[in-house]
Amino acid sequence: MSLFQSTCTVFIILFLVYSSLSNAIRSFPITEQERVSEKTLIRLFDDDLDLPRFAEAPEYRNGNECSSRSHASSSHVHISMTLDSEYLRGTMAAIHSVLKHSSCPENIFFHFIASESDSVKPSSLIRSTFPSLNFQVYHFDETHVKTLISSSIRIALENPLNYARNYLADILEQDCVDRVIYLDSDVVLVDDIQKLWDIELTNSRVIGAPQYCHTNFTTYFTDDFWFDSSLSKVFQGRNPCYFNTGVMIMDLVKWRAGNYTEKIEKWMELQKETRIYELGSLPPFLLVFGGDIEAIDHKWNQHGLGGDNVKGSCRSLHPGPVSLLHWSGKGKPWLRLDEGSPCPLDHLWLPYDLYLHNHHHRHQLYQDM
Repeated sequence: MSLFQSTCTVFIILFLVYSSLSNAIRSFPITEQERVSEKTLIRLFDDDLDLPRFAEAPEYRNGNECSSRSHASSSHVHISMTLDSEYLRGTMAAIHSVLKHSSCPENIFFHFIASESDSVKPSSLIRSTFPSLNFQVYHFDETHVKTLISSSIRIALENPLNYARNYLADILEQDCVDRVIYLDSDVVLVDDIQKLWDIELTNSRVIGAPQYCHTNFTTYFTDDFWFDSSLSKVFQGRNPCYFNTGVMIMDLVKWRAGNYTEKIEKWMELQKETRIYELGSLPPFLLVFGGDIEAIDHKWNQHGLGGDNVKGSCRSLHPGPVSLLHWSGKGKPWLRLDEGSPCPLDHLWLPYDLYLHNHHHRHQLYQDM
């Protein structure tokens, strides 16, 4: 265990004792016992669970230009993602793409948020696939947020893990992580994530993301919202634009100081009483941060590649350069590829896929060894 992990583990314990969410969050540092071989890992699972298997990724090491900073938490590029069994294949591909294109992959630290109710053993799966990865897994009790979630146009958008990003400032170690890049599980990087990390959040801005001011912002809220002046005045004096919450830089110090988790929750509570939007976790972010985010180049979120939220139709790239591809929307590349009906851009995701299609055969092979 690195000094960074050991130090943060101490702070986790102290933080969880005093945090108001202490019953909702638990953190599990990685131990040497979890550095299992593939043979041991495969035996951990029952065939009946039909859990995915992944090949071990190539080992990506720092180049000579990278300083040796493995024991300094402030030097890490901190990335947070959720671990959902439904999207685990996408998560593994996303991690692979980040490491593959990073100039200093050993300086990257992943913070994974997993549901306590999920049957997947995330630590072992990740360690077997990425043996040298710096990471920590946090188990998120969904009980609290479930009471705040309202129905959406897609059932998948009602998954409590979609709302974990609201609580990152509480979940991640306060004395170790000041800022983080949040990534959805359906992205792949084709550029060095250090470039995204180096973007500064100026003035009092709490988050940074590509924003799309040509999009009709009014469509993200219901008529009941716009006709109620006491609600719609939230945007008074602001010029809100749509932004996608699947790729964000988040200043956790400013977030904590401004108590933004509570501000988001208040809008979610109102939504339970009066329907003011149709989508899931996005609108509360628009309500709180719209018109006051650090605008990042569009190349860092070429989103919408999963098509719309109903049909999942094929989409093309936006004009301009590409650093990150995002299959937001209903259609996911791994599902369409397996079904034999991929969209043209799904083939750009395929090189990062580590899924083993013949894992049942491999399971028997290792049992016989």
